[in-house]
Amino acid sequence: MSRTLPPLNALRAFEAAARHESFSRAAEELGVSHSAISRHVRGLEARLGVQLFRDASRGVALTAEGDHYLNRITPAFDVIGEATEGLADTPAGRVVVNSEPVFAIKIVIPLLSQFQTDFPDIDLRLVGSNDLADLDRYEADLAIRYAKTGSLDQPSDLLSNAPIYPFAAPGYLSDDTLRPAHLSERPLLRDRGPNIWIDWAKHAGFRVEVPDPPWRMRANLALEAAVHGAGIYLGASDGTHLDETAGRLVRVSDVGFRQGSFHLLTSGQSGRRKAVRSVRSWLLDHTTALRSG
Repeated sequence: MSRTLPPLNALRAFEAAARHESFSRAAEELGVSHSAISRHVRGLEARLGVQLFRDASRGVALTAEGDHYLNRITPAFDVIGEATEGLADTPAGRVVVNSEPVFAIKIVIPLLSQFQTDFPDIDLRLVGSNDLADLDRYEADLAIRYAKTGSLDQPSDLLSNAPIYPFAAPGYLSDDTLRPAHLSERPLLRDRGPNIWIDWAKHAGFRVEVPDPPWRMRANLALEAAVHGAGIYLGASDGTHLDETAGRLVRVSDVGFRQGSFHLLTSGQSGRRKAVRSVRSWLLDHTTALRSG
């Protein structure tokens, strides 16, 4: 049976550019130049006799015809990808994980060498960002995000609900013990907002005024600041575990409480890939100790 098919490279260029609404990001994903994406797209438009994109304030936007075409060919690419991967004996291919920076730095990165040993054919790309990737547009296959209460508003797996404690560099506080006066005398650092120090003080029974700092460092910076003796850090014990083990931080109070949790989100389409399922299972297995009923 004869099929009317445009060149595959042109279809790949269009599909990536349409998902990202950006020729530059499509070029980055496919490992080609911006001009190559533009050339393929323009050639495809000429072949089809329709305009697929229009200029937008940021990047490009799909026309009605382009949007219709994208919705038809993306599932076809998914089917081809799944069929191809299904022939492989072991999971393989690129998997992009978008993660909040502190979770990426303190929990995932220390495990990467073990992952490479376990799955040598998977090219795991870890992207640290406080902005949630658009999984529907394939900006990532998996995303690790924090939810202050309950769970996220889309299907996800619980990764960690570790309790929050105060930490400081060894010797930063006399006998490494946090006392009420320290809340007004020392810089207070935290990994979450709003000011969770107020909540912690209530749990600890400290009847003192807790100042609200005029600005808040990002969690990964606040944690490093505490390691170097620049303040007392209030954060989840999952992110401080390595620094505690190495003796760079000490827990300065046994009073802790839970607030929020980290979750793993999976793209509906890419989640069917063997490699993505393998990364998901691997992350869940290696964070078991961070979860509590």
